[in-house]
Amino acid sequence: MSIEENKELVRRVIEEAFNKGNLSAADDCLAANYILRLPSAEYKGVEGFKQMVTMMRSTFPDLHYTIDDMVAEGDRVAARLTCRGTHKNEFMGIPPTGNQVTFTEATFVRFDDGKEVEVLVYTDSLAWYQQLRIPLLTG
Repeated sequence: MSIEENKELVRRVIEEAFNKGNLSAADDCLAANYILRLPSAEYKGVEGFKQMVTMMRSTFPDLHYTIDDMVAEGDRVAARLTCRGTHKNEFMGIPPTGNQVTFTEATFVRFDDGKEVEVLVYTDSLAWYQQLRIPLLTG
């Protein structure tokens, strides 16, 4: 696939899966050996991805990602994203706060044979905790 096709695939996954909740997009866009590496967990395969998106959309029903920047070279795409959502359900043991959160992510995607095969995400976790008003451990 071309660089532009890879970028379009990243856009499609974000828009369809995360923003619209259309999980069937994952079947077309992700490789069988897909792995998503987040700061707090790893999700393997298409079903693992779907479970993660379902959890995020359950926790933040109005979840919306905006692509702020995207660059690509060879079989890699990097994107800077802004995510917004309202914390309506429990998340990682944190009871719902009702707080609106806005945070940034840096996402790095590797492609193989026209599909996403590996994604590494760096999230501004401090912004999450501050906006959810969760006390941080110190010392």
